[in-house]
Amino acid sequence: MLRTLAIRDFVIVDAIELEFSAGFTVFTGETGAGKSILIDALALTLGGRGDASMVREGAQKADISAEFSCNLATTNWLAEHDFSAEDDQLLIRRVIDNAGRSKAYINGINATAAQLRELGELLVDIHGQHAHQSLLKSEAQRNLLDMQGGLQTLTSELGRKYKHWRNLAKQREEFEQNAKNILQERQRLEWQVGELDKLQLKKGEWDEITQEHSRLAHAASLLEGAQEAADTISESDHPVLSQVSALLQKLSRLEEFDSKLKPIIESLESARINLQECAYALNDYLGRVELDPARLRQVEQRVETLHSTARRFHVEPEGLISELENLQQQLEQLSGASDIDSLKKQEELALQAYLKDAHTLGEKRQTIARDLGNAVSTAMQDLSMAGGRFAIDLVACEPSSTGLENIEFMVAGHAGVQLRPLAKVASGGELARISLAISVITSCATATPTLIFDEVDSGIGGGVAEVVGRLLKRLGQDRQVLCVTHLPQVASQGNQHFEVSKTQENNQTFSQINALDNKQRVEEIARMLGGLEITATTRKHARELLAL
Repeated sequence: MLRTLAIRDFVIVDAIELEFSAGFTVFTGETGAGKSILIDALALTLGGRGDASMVREGAQKADISAEFSCNLATTNWLAEHDFSAEDDQLLIRRVIDNAGRSKAYINGINATAAQLRELGELLVDIHGQHAHQSLLKSEAQRNLLDMQGGLQTLTSELGRKYKHWRNLAKQREEFEQNAKNILQERQRLEWQVGELDKLQLKKGEWDEITQEHSRLAHAASLLEGAQEAADTISESDHPVLSQVSALLQKLSRLEEFDSKLKPIIESLESARINLQECAYALNDYLGRVELDPARLRQVEQRVETLHSTARRFHVEPEGLISELENLQQQLEQLSGASDIDSLKKQEELALQAYLKDAHTLGEKRQTIARDLGNAVSTAMQDLSMAGGRFAIDLVACEPSSTGLENIEFMVAGHAGVQLRPLAKVASGGELARISLAISVITSCATATPTLIFDEVDSGIGGGVAEVVGRLLKRLGQDRQVLCVTHLPQVASQGNQHFEVSKTQENNQTFSQINALDNKQRVEEIARMLGGLEITATTRKHARELLAL
């Protein structure tokens, strides 16, 4: 539920802070006072598109904050996206500067506009003042029906399967048209894979073979250097090892005269041990290293083969294995694509999977269409359309990403008239009433806690307006309902009433919103009934409406 809304420097709003309660809340005011600005500000906070024109003239930035109470869905969403929530509080903030740059926050943490929109769908459902016009479009009718039945997941999966089927069909058609080119490409890939297969490549081979080549190519130098080191340490006429040992003996005899020689003796002992180990290691190395011209020639030939092959394939020698794997994958894909029988089988399986889901979706749509049609027809009886009927036709069509049927809203405005497409028979007033009935009925099927109706009662008057007000108030018993209205019959039904007005100061226009008490509500309802001149009669009528 929406608890508070704070707006600063937005369009013609200077600074407004509003507190909301549960139930049915109405907003009224003169035309042009800025009633819909409130809805626009909330929509912006929930991820709507914003630009610099929304910043009040002369201000640096527009700043809007909305506080909501959390439900299970929003609590889970916040936890899933690592936004902390304390004490059942959810604070959403949107800032837009006069250069058009936007910032968004959820509970004080930076967020994206996409995250605001995703979270906003769990919090608020806005029915705009032109919603009835969208009902004339086939796509909007289909979306509304699917949303009413909770079929979005099924329709999304159906779209994926349709795309998969059509891609296979396109692939098969292209193969049939380009069979010769595909065959040539497959032969080229087969030759390339065969050339690389002949090398019997092993992972890490290039590093190993280059190291071995370096060792074999410098074997003589390695032997000479190792022998010289061994001689110097232990094999020459005056080996270093013997000299160190002699020094140790001499210093050891002198240690009894001065103990400070002890650490020096210990260091020399360590050096003697290390020299001895080096001598052992060098002798072992000399026993294993040998000149092997035959092996050197083999290694050189392998290096040259890998080099020349890498040049032909325009890769580095160490990339030959990756190139082979890539070519094998391409060949596998092309081999599958070039098998016309296999392609046809895959295409048929994809079509059957699509048709299965499409028929399931169609059956569910039939049930939802029947129930929604009956519900709207019942609501029409209370909206001065006695005997009127509403139905939803599912007209078979060619397979598409949205199913096997087109959705068409049908209406008969009164008894004795055949159902005809909504776009062809409904007058402006009838369309507004039907749209309102659909909005109220479909809103009952959603778990969204806050519903907003922005002048959806346009084109309605008289007794029908009173029925509309009762419908919205009844809806407010289960949800929080906010409604911008110009009808006194609707406004009088509100549990909470805000008046929107305009003032001028220093040649600037500002919009103000004030909560009305009972006395002020009488005056506002009277204004809506009687216009500029409020009489005792209009006040009496206003009190009667409020009493009802």
